[in-house]
Amino acid sequence: MPRSCVPPLVPHAPPLGALLRRYAAGSPLACEPVDQGLLNRGYRLRTTRGRYFLKHHFDPDTADPASIVRQHRATQRLADLGVPVAPPLPGRDGRTVAVVGGHAYALHPWIDGRHRHGAQLTPVGCARLGALLGVVHASLERVMPVHARARTTPVESPAPDDTFALIDDLLARVRRHRPADSFDELARHRLLERRTLLERHADRRPPHGGPVGWVHGDFHPFNLLYRGDAPAAIVDWDRLGVQPRAEEAVRAAAIFFVLPDGTLDLPKARAYARAYRRTAGATPSELAAAVHRVWWERLNDFWMLRWHYERGDTRADSQFPASSALAVWWTREYGAVCDAFTG
Repeated sequence: MPRSCVPPLVPHAPPLGALLRRYAAGSPLACEPVDQGLLNRGYRLRTTRGRYFLKHHFDPDTADPASIVRQHRATQRLADLGVPVAPPLPGRDGRTVAVVGGHAYALHPWIDGRHRHGAQLTPVGCARLGALLGVVHASLERVMPVHARARTTPVESPAPDDTFALIDDLLARVRRHRPADSFDELARHRLLERRTLLERHADRRPPHGGPVGWVHGDFHPFNLLYRGDAPAAIVDWDRLGVQPRAEEAVRAAAIFFVLPDGTLDLPKARAYARAYRRTAGATPSELAAAVHRVWWERLNDFWMLRWHYERGDTRADSQFPASSALAVWWTREYGAVCDAFTG
């Protein structure tokens, strides 16, 4: 095995020999971990036959081989429709999931490209982004049938009483954390602030979600590669599932277009939303309902703090200042945000 693939140099080194024997992909020359994934593990792999992305489906919530196969079939069907994706490569046996040592892996072609945040997109690029997500939703509607029961299953919004209990638990964890630091100080401030906002707006809990369909489930800058100004590939389909589609559009915009001070770039969000509505066939009322539900979701969501204090996982800490400020700003500017997505 080449020195760059020796296990001590690659955390959680994949079993390259056993894996590559299942593919017509040559012998390994170099293997480097890709650091950007929060759920699963990825590796930049170079062999005697080319460059690849090797994915280790590690997260237990998304590592079921049958679910992975469903993702793979969906991306292949999307590719057949011209959607920019990177379907996995089949092994010698025709399968796209390789299970070695009880772990599931998939080999994808390497896509040259870079990630781009909303600040790096022109107004035209924002419209292109919205249109792309609309095409994804419309195309998934064509290739992935939704069971009638799934279409009628209500999607519950978070209950304030549950959130108040979570806030109290997190505040206790903040108090116990030693040595106290600046992250603890900000966490405590945001938790107290959020409790006040929820007390004030508890009567605005939204009803059940709107029209559902298959969605990517995790559409954000690190899951979209650009080549120049054009999207080259949507990657990481681990969260593919049936959800209210317009909510994914709003949720993605709240990630792409959030500014460091926790506000949204509303002109860019408007260009994005108009293009999304046009290509997805979504109505302004659907987007308005989605804005309300995602706003409420943000008010009740503390996943970054839970990772930090419950798991000891700090990988999302850098996102917390802007994300936590966004919920406060969004509450204050609710009308302007809604207008940006529906106007």
